[in-house]
Amino acid sequence: MRAVIAEDLALLRAGLERLLTENDIDVVAAVDNPDGLLAAVAEHAPDVAIVDVRLPPTFRDEGLRAAAELRRTAPGTSILVVSQYIERSYAAELMADGRGGVGYLLKDRIFDVGEFVDAVRRVADGGTALDPEVIAQLYARRAGSALDRLTPREREVLAAMAEGRSNGGIAEALVLSVGAVEKHIANIFTKLDLAQTGTEHRRVLAVLAFLGVDE
Repeated sequence: MRAVIAEDLALLRAGLERLLTENDIDVVAAVDNPDGLLAAVAEHAPDVAIVDVRLPPTFRDEGLRAAAELRRTAPGTSILVVSQYIERSYAAELMADGRGGVGYLLKDRIFDVGEFVDAVRRVADGGTALDPEVIAQLYARRAGSALDRLTPREREVLAAMAEGRSNGGIAEALVLSVGAVEKHIANIFTKLDLAQTGTEHRRVLAVLAFLGVDE
C-alpha cells in the first residue's frame, strides 16, 4: 500500500510517516501544503492520501478543498481527512459522490496506532472510517428523517457501519452474531429505501443518509 501525507506540522508529519512505514505502508510523499498534495498524488498515484483539513496559507479549509478536488480528479486515491475539529459539512462534502474510500478522523485518534492504521487500510480498500465522536454529534442533529424508522439496535449497527467496521467487527463490538448483524443491515437498507444497484454501494449510501448528505 502506498500513501501520501499532507500535514503542515513538521513533527506530526514526520510522526505519521514513521508510524505508517513501521506498519508496512509505503509513504511515497509527505508535504505541508495543498499544492504539494495535488502534485504528489498526480506523480505517485497512491492508494490513499492522509490530509489535514487546515493547511497553508490561511489554515482554514485548504486541505479539505484539495481533498475534494482529488475526489474528482484522482478517483483511484482514497482520502482520509484528519482534523482537530468536528465539522459535519467536511464529512458530507467528501462523501457526496456516493463512493467509498473516504474517512474523517479527529487527530486524537492517531495516538491509538492500531486503530489509526486499521482506518487507513479500510479507507484505502474502498471503505469508510468516521470518528465515533463525529458520528455521535452528527446523529444528535438528525431528526424527522428516515433514520427515525430504525430501531435503537439498528441505529447502533448503522453507527458502527459509519465507523467502517465489517460485519464481523460490528458483531464483536455489539456482542451479536454475524447472522444477527446481517439481518439488522438488511432491515436498515429496507427502511432507508436503499435498493441494490450495479453502481451504488448500499453501505456507503446508508452512511450518507446518516450524515444527511441525501437531504
